[in-house]
Amino acid sequence: MDAVVLNGAAMRFLLISFWLMAGGAEAQTVRILVQQSPLAGAQYYETKALWNDMKPDDSLTLIREPDNVHDRQAVRVEWQGHKLGFLPRAENRAVASEMDQGTRVEARIGGMVPHKNPWRRVLIDVFVTF
Repeated sequence: MDAVVLNGAAMRFLLISFWLMAGGAEAQTVRILVQQSPLAGAQYYETKALWNDMKPDDSLTLIREPDNVHDRQAVRVEWQGHKLGFLPRAENRAVASEMDQGTRVEARIGGMVPHKNPWRRVLIDVFVTF
């Protein structure tokens, strides 16, 4: 499946469109999957030590790191307070922009594969909720 990367304005337009189609303010909470990404940097953090405790669909915490010296758009990924890695640099711009604007962004473990390549071990699903 090919991925489509949206800039912040395109993502907001899409979210407002879905919100209006869902009934606007009268609707219940709407959660939209906006990104699926591999976990970047898993080999440098606590992923290996926590592997047997983590499960698909577990909630993850996304934390903006605008002062990150390697990437001003950095979005750190944590599981139960443990740093697992980051959203990939090539795919974090729209999510970082939405987080900076106060949009409610959530993440879950989308999948786990015991693969030799650390970039293929954990898949992150990112949702926008409104």
